[in-house]
Amino acid sequence: MSLFSFLGTLEIGFIFGLVAVGVYLTFRVLDFPDLTVDGSFTLGAALAAALILAGVNPYLATLCAMFGGAVAGLLTAWLNLRFNILHLLASILTMTALYTINLRVMGKPNLALIAEPTVLSPFESLGIPNMYMKVIFVAAVVIAVGLLLAWFLNTQYGMAMRATGANPRMAQANGIVINEKIYAGLALSNGLVALAGALFAQTNGFADSTMGIGTIVVGLAAVIVGESLLNSRSMLVIVFSCILGSLLYRLAVSVALNADFIGFTTSDLNLITAVLVGLALILPHFRREWKARKAAQGGAA
Repeated sequence: MSLFSFLGTLEIGFIFGLVAVGVYLTFRVLDFPDLTVDGSFTLGAALAAALILAGVNPYLATLCAMFGGAVAGLLTAWLNLRFNILHLLASILTMTALYTINLRVMGKPNLALIAEPTVLSPFESLGIPNMYMKVIFVAAVVIAVGLLLAWFLNTQYGMAMRATGANPRMAQANGIVINEKIYAGLALSNGLVALAGALFAQTNGFADSTMGIGTIVVGLAAVIVGESLLNSRSMLVIVFSCILGSLLYRLAVSVALNADFIGFTTSDLNLITAVLVGLALILPHFRREWKARKAAQGGAA
C-alpha cells in the first residue's frame, strides 16, 4: 500500500468514524435501529455541495448540511412516535424519500467541487501538502466531536437519553420524557452522519446520489469492531472505540483490495464488507466461550 493510499484510507476512516458514532447513538444508546443514515449521509453531501456551488460559505454550508440531516432524523422519529410505525420501517420510508430529495437538492446525479472553495481552503496558505492537510483537518474535527459527544452523554440530559434506551419504562417512571430524548437522539445521530457526508464531499471533490448506499453497514461494522477491541463502561472510551473501529475497518478493506495475492478488486467491496462484519460478530462469541471455558477450568481446579 502506497503512502497516498494509506493517507486516503485514514481520511475516509476518520470521516466514517462520525458515521459510527451516529450509529452508536441510535443502535446502542437509544436501542433504535435506524436506517436513515444511508440517506442522511448523501443528504449532507448534497446540501453542502449545492450550497457551495451557489456561493455559500463552506462552513455555513456544512452547518446547513448538519441541520438537514437532523431534520431527516426528526422525521424518522416522528413517524415512529406519532403514528406508531415500526422504527425499521419508519427509517426505511425516510431513507427512500431522501433518495428523491437528494436528487432534487443536487439537480442532477452528481456535483463536482474540485475547483470550489471548501472547509480546507483557509488552510491552503500554511503550505502543508493537501494529502496531509485533509487527514489532519478531518482527524481534528472527528476528535473534537468525539470529546464533545462523550461529555454530552455524561451530562444529566445525556444520561437521561441513555436511560431511555436502556429501560424506557423505568426512565418514564423517573420523570424522563422519553419521546423527547428519542427525537433529540435521532436528530443528533443523523446530524453527525450528515456532517460526515459534507466532509466527504468536500475532501473528495464530489457529491453523488448513490454515495450513501451501505453506510449503515459500514457504521455498524465500525461499532462492532470497536466494541470487540475496547470493552469499557467509560463513554469516552466507547465513543473513541467507534472511531478506532472505523479506522481499522477501512484499513482492513484497503489491505484486502491492495493485496495482489488475494485477487480482490473494487467490485468485491461488498463481499469484503460482509466477511469483515461477520468476523466482527463471530469473534466476540468465541472470546466469551473461551473465557467461560477458562473460568470453568479454574473452578474445577
